[in-house]
Amino acid sequence: MANHKSALKRIRSSETKRLRNRYQAKTTRTFIKRLKNTTKKKEAEELLKTVSSMLDKLAKKNIIHKNKAANQKSSLTKLVKSL
Repeated sequence: MANHKSALKRIRSSETKRLRNRYQAKTTRTFIKRLKNTTKKKEAEELLKTVSSMLDKLAKKNIIHKNKAANQKSSLTKLVKSL
């Protein structure tokens, strides 16, 4: 166990950030699945805006790599255009 106060605080803050990052990433994955399963173009376009925004936020906070976010947005846009 850590001996310094700063190390104890770092452990607490790291755990809080880890849980928040997991929640945001999982929520984004859920929205991506919902977008892939939709068949209505209008609904898919609305979901695409939301998912793109979520991916950008994850990339900005370094939860996922920026290229992964770009690749996912590109493939999802292609999917919506094909509906």
